[in-house]
Formats: sequence, C-alpha cells, structure tokens
Amino acid sequence: MPSRTAGPRRPAAARGAGRPPAPPRKRRTGGVRGLYEQARRAWDRPLTAYYVIVGAGLLITALGLVMVYSASMITALRYDLAPSYFFRKQFFAALLGGGLLLIASRMPVKLHRALAYPILVGAIFLMVLVQVPGIGVAVGGNQNWISLGGPFMLQPSEFGKLALILWGADLLARKQDMKLLTQWKHMLVPLVPGTFLLLGLIMLGGDMGTAIILTAILFGLLWTAGAPTRLFVGVLAVAGVIGAVLIKTSPHRLERFGCLGATDPGGAGDPCWQAAHGIYALASGGWFGSGLGASVEKWGQLPEAHTDFIFAVTGEELGLAGTLSVLALFAALGYAGIRVAGRTEDPFVRYAAGGVTTWITAQAVINIGAVLGLLPIAGVPLPLFSYGGSALLPTMFAVGLLIAFARQEPAARAALNLRRPGWGKRAGGRWKSMRRRVKKRPSGER
Repeated sequence: MPSRTAGPRRPAAARGAGRPPAPPRKRRTGGVRGLYEQARRAWDRPLTAYYVIVGAGLLITALGLVMVYSASMITALRYDLAPSYFFRKQFFAALLGGGLLLIASRMPVKLHRALAYPILVGAIFLMVLVQVPGIGVAVGGNQNWISLGGPFMLQPSEFGKLALILWGADLLARKQDMKLLTQWKHMLVPLVPGTFLLLGLIMLGGDMGTAIILTAILFGLLWTAGAPTRLFVGVLAVAGVIGAVLIKTSPHRLERFGCLGATDPGGAGDPCWQAAHGIYALASGGWFGSGLGASVEKWGQLPEAHTDFIFAVTGEELGLAGTLSVLALFAALGYAGIRVAGRTEDPFVRYAAGGVTTWITAQAVINIGAVLGLLPIAGVPLPLFSYGGSALLPTMFAVGLLIAFARQEPAARAALNLRRPGWGKRAGGRWKSMRRRVKKRPSGER
C-alpha cells in the first residue's frame, strides 16, 4: 500500500497571507482619565463653543429674571408699586435684548464692522447730552442717565462699552492688514485717545465703576493685539496713577476701600453697611439656601438688593449651590469666548471677541468680588443678571456678537449646514438622481 507523504508545510506568515488584518483594538480608558478624554473630545467639536455661548447666555438671563423678581418685590412695595413692577420692566428689556441678540447673531461680520463708527458717534452724542442741564439725570450721586419719559431711563455709558469694542476691533484689524501694529504709536493712536475721551465723559458724571470696565476693555484689546509688555505696563501704570488720584480726591471712594472685609457696621448710616449685609446674606444661605423668595436681607437691610447686590440675595435664597452655578455659567461663557477669539483667522473677530469676553468677565469679577468683600464696591451690575435695561440691552447684543463669530468658524459653518432641515433630503435626492442617470448609460460605457 503506497504510503502517504506529507507535503511541505507553509510557514505561518504564508498561511495568514490571504486573511484581512485584524482591526486594532481600542484602548479602554476609565476613571478620571477617561472622563477627561471624553470631555476634551466633546470640547473640540466644531459647535461646542456655539452651544455653550447660547446656553450660558440664555441661562444667566433667565435665572437673572427669576432673581430680579424675588429680590425686587419688597423694594417695589416700599415705593407703593406692584410687587412685579421691576420684574415687568426687566422682562420687557429681556425681550428687546433677545431680539437684539438674534439680530446680532445673524448679521455678517462686514455689517458689524460697518456699525462700529455709527454706534461710537451715537454713544458719544448721548454721553454729551447727559451733561446738559435739564436732560441729564443724577441717580445715586452720579449724573449718567437720560430720562426717556415716565419710568424709562437710559444710561448711555453702557452703550459706550459696546462702541469701544466694535470701533477698537475695526481699527486694530485695519492696522493689522496694513502691517502697522508692529509700531507702538499705531497701536496706541487713536485707540487710547479715543478711550480717554469716553472715560472723560463718563467721569464727568462721577461713574468710576463704568470707567474701570472701559479701561479693562482697552487692556483686553491691547492684549489681544499682542502689545509688548513694556507698552502694556506703561499704559497700565498711567491708568493706575489716574485712578489713584481720582480715588484720593474723593472721600466717598476712600470709604469704599476702608470697607474691605467689614463685618460689623455701626448703623444704617455707616458706609460699610451694604458691604457687611452682603456678607450676612451669603453667610445665611448655607449649602442650598433658605428658599426662593425667603430672603431676609432684602426686607430693607441690604441696599440695592436687585441691582448691584443681587448675587448676595442669590446666595441667601439658593445657597452655595446657586452661587456656584452662576459662577460656572460665567466661566463657561468666558472660556467659550476665549476659544472663539483663539481659533479665528479674522483679526476683527479676534479683537471683538476678546473685547466682549473681557467686558463680561471683568464686570462679573468686579461685581462678585465686591459682594464677597474682596474688592471695593464699584457700583457695576452683574452682566445679564442684575436689574437694569440699559445694561442688559448692549450686553445681549454683545452675546449675539459672540454667537455670530462662533458660527463663522469654517468647521462650525459646515456642521450647521449639515443640520439644516431638508438639507439631507436634497443631498440624498441629488445622489439618487445621479445613480439613476448612471444606470441609464449604455453597458459599454465606464
């Protein structure tokens, strides 16, 4: 019987030559590192900044409306007004601001640049009218308001912040296109003199808090434009000397510095009364607060409970959880604005986004720092949160600017186009019609 002889065996590499390569195994990451990687991937998505700006801006405004209603009821009753008087005015301003936000978010960048000079001229004209006797109105010792008839008043300096951002961003962008920002005189002139003009008109009315915000916006624009350290320090030193002189020559401003960390005021006429009762409101809130509407300090103990010190009432009624939520929303809005400014290639968008982010974050830090007793009381509202239509309208328009800039990113624009209703059907229809045309071709064509 013939014996069977085994043939030569193929090597292992030859045996597996016809098989497709196995897909690489995904590394599983768990714990804190896995959560960090997921968060980083989510943040790198094209539409993340867009959704964060929209969500944070609307949530801050909505929560602010709730707290304005709660904090202003007792003040309204004290003046024999309806409990919802201040809330109705703020709600009406929020509706107008929502319209401005929507318009600003849909406007092209070229139109924003075209509005820079008209808004600047209009803001300067209104700030000049504030100083005209019979037109300007003094509130709280500062003459920076214009009466519009009835209960409506306008604070033009709030629109000066928006005007400085748009005008400064357009100015720096044009100089960058002409490659002039490498010379310090072109970086400073006419940006710094124009800012000093606005500051002078504001300080004529005695509103140093708004002047501080405008100075912060100027520094934000210079920082975003890449000002050298020596130039930046020089402008900061000049602004610091001017601020020190203004504080030294005003006993009222000196008293505010003396109230840092004050917890034991002498009486209702004590200059530290407001600062101390702001601390009392925060301290009595605990972890989750006394409940919405259950604040004790708003019953006449805490001045300006629905405007400058609304964060203190928030801490008393919503506790540490509520105040941390507000801080997280402002941090998310600021970080998203920084991302928009850092990822764009348009110089105007970079400078304007940097200016708006500086404005909102600096004003929030100054307001919250004053309530916490870490900074002197500057008399500036909490953006999007405190009562005041003059402050709410330009701030919501500025948030609309950030939304428009976030939409202008190429990746974000492509992602939004994919999500438009009907786009997929039209694209699918084109693909199917092309396939039908291919099928009708003669069999010999390729």
